[in-house]
Amino acid sequence: MAKFEIKTLDDISLLRESSELECKQASGKDGKGAIPKDMWETYSAFANTDGGTIILGLRERKGQFSLVGIEDIGQVKADLFNTANSQKVSSNLLTNDSVQEVVIDGKNLLVIYVRRARREERPVFLNGNPFGGSYTRAHEADQKLPDERVKRMMAEQIEDSRDNEILPYFDMQDIDLESLRIYRQNYANLNPTHAWNELDNQSFLKMIGGWRRNRETGEEGLTVAGLLMFGIHPVIQEKFPYY
Repeated sequence: MAKFEIKTLDDISLLRESSELECKQASGKDGKGAIPKDMWETYSAFANTDGGTIILGLRERKGQFSLVGIEDIGQVKADLFNTANSQKVSSNLLTNDSVQEVVIDGKNLLVIYVRRARREERPVFLNGNPFGGSYTRAHEADQKLPDERVKRMMAEQIEDSRDNEILPYFDMQDIDLESLRIYRQNYANLNPTHAWNELDNQSFLKMIGGWRRNRETGEEGLTVAGLLMFGIHPVIQEKFPYY
């Protein structure tokens, strides 16, 4: 995702809305500032596509942007986070680092970086309804996701949760150590200075999702992903007979 650095009036004059940039006035009814209702459609669209940047406090006329600013920037920022943590949206992807206040020519802008949602977070939808409340980004437009694409995203969520499942009674003895050694060697060749190269096998598996500990129950062991990637073939067939 490209991040747009906005520091001067000249930067604003060069802006053009695109698949990764959306600008909105955000003045509100009283002129002091408010989150535009349709901003959340853009939030969903960016999250479900490739991420993007939303800039609040700019007016658009004939494809050109001018500085309007947001008078009550503190309240608008608070409303942004409160809504992101409410039932309005299915996943809050915002952090303090992804929301920035920018002052240009004495006026406030709010710059919001929306990351692409992880597979287990998609679809990111609005108002509690993935069907009709999920959006995608197509060039400059936010478009509702077709139901079939929503269903596919939801199926991928389930697949991810299965990959993360801890398998009781499976442990390091069920790992094909030669397969793991080859994988680690390839990883080290691509990332020669990475700290994970110094870990033991079990710790390395934890870092890549092949071994997991459930903090609530204390249970730990191989995950489905770990078994399928590195398990001894007959052992894999004990869990997945048709593998």
